[in-house]
Amino acid sequence: MDVTRLQPDLQYQFARSGGAGGQNVNKVATKAELRFNVRNSSLLTDEERVILEEKLASKLTTEGELVLTHQTERTQLANKEKVTKKFYRLIEKAFEVPKPRRATKPSKASVQERITSKKKKSDIKSGRKRVDYGD
Repeated sequence: MDVTRLQPDLQYQFARSGGAGGQNVNKVATKAELRFNVRNSSLLTDEERVILEEKLASKLTTEGELVLTHQTERTQLANKEKVTKKFYRLIEKAFEVPKPRRATKPSKASVQERITSKKKKSDIKSGRKRVDYGD
């Protein structure tokens, strides 16, 4: 899926960053906040919308809006670029289809090695028991 086609539905807001940073942080609104409404996006198909709502359920607001922020850079433009990249990575990961797992059997050597190590561990632990001298 080409995630760059979602660009028209992205909304940006800027605010003052929090935390340390001195005068620049106090007077410049560099924190970038990206908003993308999954439920009302005209660029998503119904199938894509369902996938995103399932995979990103913990990141969506009650209105079905995805909100991402970035504030580590000193400029609005840099923060906007970073938050946009973060959004694209998140969407691409949501649409990734996991490779199906092929069931395999453990090899005879690995089974034998496991049993041997269990026996060795058992011997070590049984050696820790109290000795009964029969007095």
